[in-house]
Amino acid sequence: MDFLNPHRDKIYAALRIVTGFLFLWHGSQKLFGWPGGVPEGAPPLILYVAGPIELLGGLLLVVGLLVRPVAFLCSGLMAAAYWMAHGTQALLPIMNHGELAMLYCFLFLFIAAEGAGIWSLDGRGASG
Repeated sequence: MDFLNPHRDKIYAALRIVTGFLFLWHGSQKLFGWPGGVPEGAPPLILYVAGPIELLGGLLLVVGLLVRPVAFLCSGLMAAAYWMAHGTQALLPIMNHGELAMLYCFLFLFIAAEGAGIWSLDGRGASG
């Protein structure tokens, strides 16, 4: 798979941008009910704490600003979401429906470790 090596920076940038783009819609849904309406039965803590972190965090990741601290915060949020909403229901994520929270948690942890990369405001004039 060495043919992908010349494209590593672009692939990572696409991962960061797409992850942020997907994540921001969770916040939009919690705060504005769009798309798809406010999640039914979500407590205010989830709506008014997680919602802004998801929306603003996702947007900042898309544009590549403050990537390391934002991704680390989002990783922690998703770890908390997993254990508060899913981890107490069953042992395995496939059984407790926590795959998305766990996947986001580790994606954000990876992004926090890697930094902004190319196509980012943090990376302007720098190598990452």
